[in-house]
Parts: sequence; C-alpha cells; structure tokens
Amino acid sequence: MKSIAWVTDSTCTIDPDFAKENHIYIVPLRLIFGNETYKETIDITSEEVYEKLKIFEKAGSSQPPIGEFIELYEYLKDKYDEIIAIHCSSALSGTFHNSIQAAEIAETSVVGIDSQAGAFPFREMIMHGIKLQHEGLSAQEIKESIQPMIDNTKFFLIPANLQQLHRSGRASGTQLLISNLLKINLIIRFDEGKVLVDEKIRTFKKAKQRLIEHLKTDIEKIKTVCVMHANNITVAQEIKQEIATDHPNIKIEIMTFIPVVGILAGEGTIGLSWIKNY
Repeated sequence: MKSIAWVTDSTCTIDPDFAKENHIYIVPLRLIFGNETYKETIDITSEEVYEKLKIFEKAGSSQPPIGEFIELYEYLKDKYDEIIAIHCSSALSGTFHNSIQAAEIAETSVVGIDSQAGAFPFREMIMHGIKLQHEGLSAQEIKESIQPMIDNTKFFLIPANLQQLHRSGRASGTQLLISNLLKINLIIRFDEGKVLVDEKIRTFKKAKQRLIEHLKTDIEKIKTVCVMHANNITVAQEIKQEIATDHPNIKIEIMTFIPVVGILAGEGTIGLSWIKNY
C-alpha cells in the first residue's frame, strides 16, 4: 500500500488527533479583525471570535498564504508516495488555487480535489477517503470515489447576519440588503460550490421548518444528517429533536461551525447538511 499525505485546510473540521494519526496536514485560514490577523482554530477560539465580532465592525477572512503551502509541499514530497490536496469550495475561497499553485512551485505531484463545500460534508469526504486509503486504493482512485459524494452533497444555511454575508463577497445582490432591512430570513444553498439564495421567508420559525422539508425530500437516501450552528446550540438541539421524532433511524450529528462561518454569516447562523446515497 502506497503512503499518502493529505493536505487540507481548517474548514474541514477534522479532529487534530485523527489528523495526526492519518497523515492529514491542516493549513489554517486567516481571520482578520481590524489590523489583527489570527490562524483559525490555532490562535483564536470560537468564543473569542464572537467576542471580537461585538467589538470590531469589520471582520473578514482570507486563504492561507501560498508560502505556507510551498513550505509544506517541500517537506512532504520526499516523505510520501502520493499527496492528496483537498480543500474548501474554490468558488468561495482561493485556498484550493493557492494549494495547487504551491505544489507546482514546489515541483510536487498532487491529486487535487475541490470539495465544493466545507464543514460536515467536507469532513465526511476526507474520512471516507482515509477508509479507502486503508483498503489500498491509490490517490487517483480515492478522488474518483469522492466525486459522487461531492455531487450528492446538500448544504443549506440560514445566515444570522446578512450584512456580514454581503460584505464578505461570498453572496451578492441587493436582495441580501433588502432582506436585512425587512428582517426577512434567507435560506442559502450551496450549488456546485457557490452560495445562492434559495428562498426568502418572513419568519425564522418557517425558515427552520423549510430546512427540514428539504431534508425530507432525500430522507430515504441518507443515513446521517448534520445540524450545524454558529454559537446557537439551543436551536440546533431543537432541530435535531424534531428530525429525530419523525425519523428515528437517521443518525443526527450536531456540529459547531468553524469560526470563519461566524465571521461570514454571523453568530446564530444555522445549517443543515447531508450526502445522498452515502
């Protein structure tokens, strides 16, 4: 069996101990508050992020510097037979592009995978890939096996702060600003890695119910669903309970969003994600 290194970023939410055991190298995104820059999950906790959001009017994020990837690939290229570079959606971040470009500069051969997502489905892709690696599959075979997961991922969000989402550039259009003024809740969905407005709903209660209705259309094709939240555990638990009551055989996970989601979509953001036929 060939040795494989995994290069990814902090949006994957992989446990650090699991990463170390399975040769997963996590390069952190940067979180920016005024003139202060922090490495996500390393220099700052989620709790500290939300405290800073109350202080700083403008906050943002950026992909890791390309030099950090170059240095990593220089280190890895003679230690492993193959390298898989899998990153968050290239439509939302330059991380994937930076990683692949860095590998070229370092003259390192990599198999690149654009997850077209982040958080739960991104983590599941890596976990599944590690399982396939242990079964003896090559890096290219692993990529081909992950692709159907990318195609079958469903990911919905109810952002808590539309101004932050608009300001980040991840979602655009006057409908965001108008909806914010009118206090309308938006349901955002990932479509081929892009963030699109799916629906505009007057109340949060109805928006939450709509997320569950989306889930029900695929309920016969899924085993696990993840409720994600940005410092909003109470609502996440309510959604979990409602799903569990109607669908007791479905595994339901609650995941705290990585800090970058809080910056981009606001504290209180709720998400729901699953992967069909997986």
